[in-house]
Amino acid sequence: MAKSKANTNDLLKEGKHTYLNEQFNDLDLTAKEIILKNFENCSFAGCNFSETIFNKCKFYDCTFTKCNLSVVKVKSCSFFDTFFDESKVIGINWTAATWPNLKLSSPISFNKCILNDSSFAGLCLKEIAIVECKAHEVDFREADCEKANFTFTDLTHSLFNKTNLAHADF
Repeated sequence: MAKSKANTNDLLKEGKHTYLNEQFNDLDLTAKEIILKNFENCSFAGCNFSETIFNKCKFYDCTFTKCNLSVVKVKSCSFFDTFFDESKVIGINWTAATWPNLKLSSPISFNKCILNDSSFAGLCLKEIAIVECKAHEVDFREADCEKANFTFTDLTHSLFNKTNLAHADF
């Protein structure tokens, strides 16, 4: 199914809460607040979400490509099969998101991203893929990273105290 294109005004509409098969290109939502939105099978390309507050949003089967998500807030947000590619994902406290009770595998993955100064402390991230990323000073303490894929990722000064790294690939 082809994705339809959406713009900034569509995303900030008060009455619209669900976006299905939408394509968002080159949006600038710096320091905006997006509340109670559901995104399913959506793609975001070249978007600037720097300092944006996502509050109680849900992302299902979504892709962020070449986006800036620096210092976004993910308060009570849910992620399911969400992929970040070549994006700047700096300073995010992922522990503020809502994580599924059923812990099968990680609902997010990263490829060629910058993840510096983020926190995944205490989260279940089984089979998470953080591949070819720069992840300096990221907090993975007490996280479950069993079978994680960290190949070719620079983890300088990241914290792994009491982290489950069984079968992880570095």
